[in-house]
Amino acid sequence: MGWTRNIRVAALVAVAALGLTACGGGDDKPAAAGKGGAPIVVASFNFTDSQILAEIYAQALEAKGYPVTRKLNLGSRELIYPSLKSGELQFIPEYQGSAIAAGFGADPVKDAKGEHEQLAKLLEPSGVSLLDYAAAEDKNTYIVKADLAKSKGLATIGDLKKLDKVVLAGGPECEKRLTCFKGFTDVYKLTNATFQTVQELGPRVQQLDSGAVTVIPVDSVSPLAGDSKYVALKDDLAMVPTENVVPAVTKKVLDERGADFAAAVNAVSAKLTTEGMRDLNKRVDSDGEKAADVAKDWLSQQGLG
Repeated sequence: MGWTRNIRVAALVAVAALGLTACGGGDDKPAAAGKGGAPIVVASFNFTDSQILAEIYAQALEAKGYPVTRKLNLGSRELIYPSLKSGELQFIPEYQGSAIAAGFGADPVKDAKGEHEQLAKLLEPSGVSLLDYAAAEDKNTYIVKADLAKSKGLATIGDLKKLDKVVLAGGPECEKRLTCFKGFTDVYKLTNATFQTVQELGPRVQQLDSGAVTVIPVDSVSPLAGDSKYVALKDDLAMVPTENVVPAVTKKVLDERGADFAAAVNAVSAKLTTEGMRDLNKRVDSDGEKAADVAKDWLSQQGLG
């Protein structure tokens, strides 16, 4: 969930101060009856993957009798973090590498366990804790056409040096980012690479299909990353940090709800995979299903609903 998600650093904190109910992004549903106490406020960022994850965790908690209020599709970290700190929001599925880099301006250590420890320390002063991280990741992945990969023996980003010319197409921010084109030149030392700005994913895929460009970034949970028409190149030099899904929960909720609550959340995280999320995202983005419905199906299949 890297630079492909444009982080808007505008004066969103001011909006947060007005209260999230005023931002128009909330998706309130009545709290489930159950273990009593105030409903746990579960939030999501404003993209499909995050909304599905929030629904999965929210419904899993409701199935265990915990009351939940949803505040989905809210926006970026600049809006959400102040409201987590204030306790207005209490639970959000995060992505470790991006949370460290975009949330705190720090350099992620680039392995899942280390990032979990790093992010936990960064969040601690805000009264927010982390539960177990999942195997599922949503991170920048670089794809080439499968026929090109086969004919030229391309399996890793480093293998692109075998080509006479490499054209990477991405959003304008990609050119200067170490997780994108700058990584191709500075980390992988690709002297044959040039950059082309193509803002939207649709035209980017068209350019890739036509052969006008060689390689494009997509999210690892995008159906494109698993499409047999393409090959996702292995990032063998760890240019992109790991982006494991991890529930960030206010310490107050964890203290009040105890070990059973943490176990219910961790049981969900233990079942989440990148491939599974790719399928759920496709059902919402391509097939037009609702995030709540695909979340319900997934929980039922995992025996957690």
